[in-house]
Amino acid sequence: MRQPSFWDKMSEAVVTFCGLGKLPVASGTWGTLGAAAVHALVAWLIGTSANPFFLPALAVLFTLACLAYGPWAERFYKRKDPSPFVIDEVAGYFLTVSFFYRLSGAKQLWAGVIAFLWFRFFDIIKPCPARRSQRLRAGLGIVADDLIAGLYAALFTWLTMWAFLD
Repeated sequence: MRQPSFWDKMSEAVVTFCGLGKLPVASGTWGTLGAAAVHALVAWLIGTSANPFFLPALAVLFTLACLAYGPWAERFYKRKDPSPFVIDEVAGYFLTVSFFYRLSGAKQLWAGVIAFLWFRFFDIIKPCPARRSQRLRAGLGIVADDLIAGLYAALFTWLTMWAFLD
């Protein structure tokens, strides 16, 4: 077995979201938790309403990274949609919270927590058409189900916020 190259190590750092995907249990949850921590830090430091394009830009950036690194990851880990690859969860979570950029303070943080819970729920159960989207090739097949889960999570986060926090 060959030693991983410098490129392989750097690529692995990206796709595992700085190693979170390499944690032994529930790698997707750890990846999403890392994204939620970044979201909370951004909300606390600069507020998300200061730049309404920041969170959608992160969703797009991580989606593009999934498309670019997906084929490499499937070769490196020798399986389709490898579990250490968690930047798809990061992209899906940022898509979810992109819809709540106008909130501030405690409501922004509550939206992040609720979005985390709904996103993990929908990412695990994979409602239609999320499960079917996994049949797509390489990076698109890896990230499409998470983006669909992110849209479901955004809707249910909004409903939860409307029902309980307004």
